[in-house]
Amino acid sequence: MALLATFAYYPLYGWVYAFFDYMPPIPLSDSPFVGLKWFYSLVENQVKIDQILQVLKNTFGISGLMLLFSWLPMIFAIFLNEIKAVRFRKVVQTLTTLPNFISWVLVYSLAFAMFSSEGMVNGLLKMIGAVDSPILFLQSSENVWITMWMWVTWKTLGWAAILYIAAITAIDDSLYEAAYVDGATRMQVIRHVTLPSMLPTYFVLLMLQIANFLNNGMEQYFVFQNAFNKETIQVLDLYVYNLAMGGGSYSVSVAISMLKSLISIALLFSVNKLSKWSRGESIV
Repeated sequence: MALLATFAYYPLYGWVYAFFDYMPPIPLSDSPFVGLKWFYSLVENQVKIDQILQVLKNTFGISGLMLLFSWLPMIFAIFLNEIKAVRFRKVVQTLTTLPNFISWVLVYSLAFAMFSSEGMVNGLLKMIGAVDSPILFLQSSENVWITMWMWVTWKTLGWAAILYIAAITAIDDSLYEAAYVDGATRMQVIRHVTLPSMLPTYFVLLMLQIANFLNNGMEQYFVFQNAFNKETIQVLDLYVYNLAMGGGSYSVSVAISMLKSLISIALLFSVNKLSKWSRGESIV
């Protein structure tokens, strides 16, 4: 509770900066109060509107991909559970879980070593004569959403599957025994026993993911951004960071972050209401 109060609720005091014309190192107490000026400034001209629309497009595109493939950890957990060789299953689970503990800086270092113009992949392609000039994988603005989704899937797939593995271990063994007595194959057992038993867990996690739709995080996109892909990789969290740290627009960035938090809360309660209506259970 102390950690939650310190890192989740105490920083909300910073929302007050959205109502002042704050420019460091001038103290906030000496900064002029401007009310809703920075909120109005977000839509004061077409250039800013287009910029914010592009950022929202990137945010919705990447979050939409993650939402569309949110079933992958569940399927991975099922197939992992079907591996009968215990030692091999543990090795696979360990190797797929470890990337979750690697920082995004190290992930980018790996990506740079493999996919830069002088990286391993381009070196191999040149060696076999497939290309004459290096392919700019990291500098390209094409398919950025897909590549970002692929990197985050590689990093978090094994970790995300742990909850589903726990859900599988909670399934009553008598259901499996009854299915095998009735002559069900392994795929039929998965379809009629394992999957239905895991769906409640999946729907709870899916609804929480919907409520967290605008929160892509900043670290991944910060390390992968460059001058060539900035327009298509800049999600809402990165846009807020760039405004504050790159442009010095602290008050504007706080205003955007504040709106994002309020929308996320609204999404959470909307999804909770949908859960009560469809499943008869609340997630909050």
